[in-house]
Amino acid sequence: MNVAPVWRKPAASLALLAAAALTASCSTTDGSAAGGGPSAPETTASATPEAPVVKITPAEGSAKVSPDKKVVVAAAGAPLDEVTVEAGGEQVEGRYNTDRTRWTSKTPLKPSTGYTVTAKAGATTSTSAFTTAKPQRSLQIVDVTPNAKGETLGVGAPIIVTFNQPVTSKATIERALQVEAEKPVEGAWRWVDDTKVIYRTAKYWPAHQKVTFTADITGIKAGKGLYGTKDYTATLKIGAKQVSKVNTRTHMMYVYRDGKRVQTMRISAGMATTREYTTTSGVHLTMERGNPVRMISPGRKKGDPGYYDVMINHAVRISNSGEYVHAKNNVWAQGRQNVSHGCVNARPDQARWFYDNVQRGDVVDITGTNRELEWNNGWGYWQMPFSQWKKGSALHGKKS
Repeated sequence: MNVAPVWRKPAASLALLAAAALTASCSTTDGSAAGGGPSAPETTASATPEAPVVKITPAEGSAKVSPDKKVVVAAAGAPLDEVTVEAGGEQVEGRYNTDRTRWTSKTPLKPSTGYTVTAKAGATTSTSAFTTAKPQRSLQIVDVTPNAKGETLGVGAPIIVTFNQPVTSKATIERALQVEAEKPVEGAWRWVDDTKVIYRTAKYWPAHQKVTFTADITGIKAGKGLYGTKDYTATLKIGAKQVSKVNTRTHMMYVYRDGKRVQTMRISAGMATTREYTTTSGVHLTMERGNPVRMISPGRKKGDPGYYDVMINHAVRISNSGEYVHAKNNVWAQGRQNVSHGCVNARPDQARWFYDNVQRGDVVDITGTNRELEWNNGWGYWQMPFSQWKKGSALHGKKS
């Protein structure tokens, strides 16, 4: 029996271990020596993202900021999530650009007012507080006519706006004047002087509706050192379409309401012996009324030929040159001949009816004389073609 040497088996085992060690040694890629300790794990560095940057103009603490200056908020690194600009609980409207990295105010700022701005973009919140300048002069609307409380107006009514200061930047102010009607119709403003601008429609207002006039002039620059400091809003009520047709040759007056004749009146008009005593032809508007009205001959003193000083009942003014529709107890002339000093007179009971039913801005269309009503005689605005009228707008053409 052959017996193997006892040392051979351990030798084979050692050879296997050496081979395994060699294989392991060859598999390393980190340059460590064979038989060394375990390799160190790989590490990756991660940078913390930068917070978005938000810039606000006007900057924090700015004072005497011009009211017509825009508030601008710009963001870099992220879109704007929210922007608020407010003063006294009222927020300023604005708009974002397409990618919401910029916000710009749309409406003017109020003079002499403190504003706070808050803007958020991602993790960034920025704020700014600033104050606007006090204007050297304050622009306000002191009157809008016709606009009496509870008043109902005729379809020819203008909107006459009077300012407390002369306006030199007329186009800027005119853009801030808005007229919105329930039944819209084309219209235009016309500046008659530096403190007065008048709105007239191209055609009569559609009857029975509300018209809203708004003047958002606060913060609007109207001239050097002149800014609007108070907005104005008025709601005007347009009533029935009441049109009176007066023919001085037939000596008749017909009153139509919403297309239906509601009154027939025999009248007497101006005797036409002089221009002064000639009733003007054209489209008049009723302007005011009084009962009685004192009428004095213009340019004459007591004792002069043609002088008069009388009290007239139920008188409705239709021009600034002394023309009225009024009561007169001279029925012998009414319907037959013209004997007045230029007014249209009617039987007392019918004149009273007209007085009681008239609306300011009603149309009184007179024909039959050779004296035309001037467009600026009272509310003779309809005497001017609309194409010419709108040339007096600071936006639509040069003032004529």
